[in-house]
Amino acid sequence: MTVPILSIHGLWAGYDNVPVVTDLDLELPAGGFIAIVGPNGAGKSTTMRAIMGLAQVMKGTIDVDGGSILGMRTSERVRNGVALCPEGRNVFPTLSVEENLRTGAMAGSRWRQRNEDLERVYGLLPRLGERQTQQAGTLSGGEQQQLALGRALMSAPRLLLVDEASLGLAPVIVDLVFDLLRDINEAGTTIIAVEQNIGIADVAKEIAVIEHGMIASLDSVDGSGEGLRRSARDAYFGTGGSI
Repeated sequence: MTVPILSIHGLWAGYDNVPVVTDLDLELPAGGFIAIVGPNGAGKSTTMRAIMGLAQVMKGTIDVDGGSILGMRTSERVRNGVALCPEGRNVFPTLSVEENLRTGAMAGSRWRQRNEDLERVYGLLPRLGERQTQQAGTLSGGEQQQLALGRALMSAPRLLLVDEASLGLAPVIVDLVFDLLRDINEAGTTIIAVEQNIGIADVAKEIAVIEHGMIASLDSVDGSGEGLRRSARDAYFGTGGSI
């Protein structure tokens, strides 16, 4: 039996003893790509923060490769193969592109392989290679999002968590970022992407709709993304709505 890369069971998580996520179950195989969608306040980002050790876990289990990561510091979780690309990008504006990328290697266990990982990131995100010496604060929004993704990849994660990658980006740039996520997944990295933009359905393999802190539905892609769009449409609006 294949052990899932991520297994969450009966998760209650939130802040200051107030739960946002309630009794959530989720499993993801190695190589998977799941999009988590849902309305504001449903618990999407809190789920990601709980996986990273940034939200309070009140009940339940979170296992990576069959072993619990509860009780680990965030840095230990990164060394265990989990990385987060946060909402809002949060690049270091006065550092160069390459300096930003190298900060991503510091948290993981591959500092000695940082030059090798840097070349791998430039291969996946060639725009960053063209901007190596440019200050991050002078990049466009789409380029900053690529930089945030690249920085997370510098720890060579097996599981990449991406929180609202499309936020604040023009539609054409959103399409580019989603295509990059598909490329990263096809290169071997398992991905969970929290999104409000249902266009993520075109690149994800599964979609989970989260409502009131728990998974309301989970469906596999049908090859075109339409099945995923339909699942989200039905969860939000009923069978007569449209997204």
